[in-house]
Amino acid sequence: MSSPVAPSRTGSSAQGPASGTHPARGFGSALALTVAGTVVPGVAYLASGRRRLGAVVLVLFLLLVGGAVWLATGGRRDVVHLAVDSTALLWLIGGAVVLALLWLVVVVTGYRALLPRGTRGWQRALGGLVVLLLCAAVVAPAAAVVRIASAQRDLVDSVFDDGDSATVAQPTDTSVPFDGKDEINVLLLGGDGGAGRQGVRTDTVIVANVQVATGATTLFSLPRNLEDLPFPADSPLAAIYPDGFEAGSESESLLNAVYRNGPADHPDVLGPTDDPGADFLKLGVGEALGLDIDYYLLVNLDGFSRLVDALGGITLNVNYYVPVNGDTATGALPDAYIAPGPDQHMDGTRALDYARGRYGLSDYLRMDRQRCVLQAIVDAADPVTLLRQYQDLARTTQDIVSTDVPSAVLGDVVDLAFDVKSAGIRSVVFDDTVINPAYPDYPKIRSLVQQALAPAPAGTPTPAPTPAPAPAPATSSAPLSAAPSPGGNGGSVTEVADACAYDPAQAQAALDAGQPPTRGG
Repeated sequence: MSSPVAPSRTGSSAQGPASGTHPARGFGSALALTVAGTVVPGVAYLASGRRRLGAVVLVLFLLLVGGAVWLATGGRRDVVHLAVDSTALLWLIGGAVVLALLWLVVVVTGYRALLPRGTRGWQRALGGLVVLLLCAAVVAPAAAVVRIASAQRDLVDSVFDDGDSATVAQPTDTSVPFDGKDEINVLLLGGDGGAGRQGVRTDTVIVANVQVATGATTLFSLPRNLEDLPFPADSPLAAIYPDGFEAGSESESLLNAVYRNGPADHPDVLGPTDDPGADFLKLGVGEALGLDIDYYLLVNLDGFSRLVDALGGITLNVNYYVPVNGDTATGALPDAYIAPGPDQHMDGTRALDYARGRYGLSDYLRMDRQRCVLQAIVDAADPVTLLRQYQDLARTTQDIVSTDVPSAVLGDVVDLAFDVKSAGIRSVVFDDTVINPAYPDYPKIRSLVQQALAPAPAGTPTPAPTPAPAPAPATSSAPLSAAPSPGGNGGSVTEVADACAYDPAQAQAALDAGQPPTRGG
């Protein structure tokens, strides 16, 4: 009677806690725990009795999650630093691949450890399918990281390629931001190149002055039709153009023609350089404003429409009829007009028409619209869109952006960009209320620049702004205009209306007046 009992107790003991293994579980529980072990690595090992291995994997996973949370909150600056470091991006790509492989091992081995004995064939097939799907779920985000990091690395290596420059020297001490300079001046250019256009004309010329200590930024906008651009006395260009830039006819001697015509007439005058047009402008615009231009950034409108389309379009306010094509010089009428209206969603082609339209309008209105387009692009670049379209955006950016910012200072640029965002941006526009573009008073322009950059003396009350039509609320980010003083010498910086905001009265007046004539009648 005793012999049948002993085996039963032995079998019970072999399956109980005393043996260190867990009781047998069903196939459904094994699958559920496998899924849980995929979402939270280590769970499957713990459930199968491999406590030490499970604890190690779980702790490593929690550390990984903690690091990700920190990067998404307090470590955003470090993320951007990583994004402009080609070597760090390569390590990120390798790390993503290794992590994905280790995660796959955890999923597969965790499932095998949980799979009960005696599992039927159809259950094994179902389990294999579930594990395959879980592996795909692990590989997908890793593949996305590799794809985005690779696109970003290609972008950094192509745009910041440390090529030859006649106006940029590599930093001598990378431990000191920008070699200890108090301010950085960046020349922002909008090139009007494209199909059917000969060469590149820089119809947008803006200098961004950034104070290194605070990030306080002032933008100085110059009109495209500015003449007699001067050059520094110690530059070889001063001897060639003693009375300012001249390239034959008046239309070929304007500011927007310097980029193309200067190097065409004197290709090697500045020595080895990858972008002589940009160096011509850096020297000339710097002399005109009384600033040393450190770097340039050129955005070419050729391919601009692809950038807008990759973002899913942009939204703009239109306060007057904007012409599509047309030629004021020949009298050829526009093909159509963009009608006034608020919050108009535009695709790439439409946005390009909005930025370029000039027939019957002033260059200053065109400059305003181009700034509005740039702001709209920033507004449209939300994180979800950037992640979804990043490869297209990076590829397009490589095609339309060029710069001479050295890769060695990209980390400093990142830090400064964060400061700029918190400090705010002002704009000083040298329009025809301040200067005569045909006969510019460059000493006056330099005086206005220094006035705009000079800090107000302690305890000095802020003077009331000169009245302007429809003034914008006084904010640190509101655009500014350089306006002449009553005496005509010097000048002052005053608030003006936001050209990108919708003006119902102006728009309605334009609609009441009716659409101007087009080529089609």
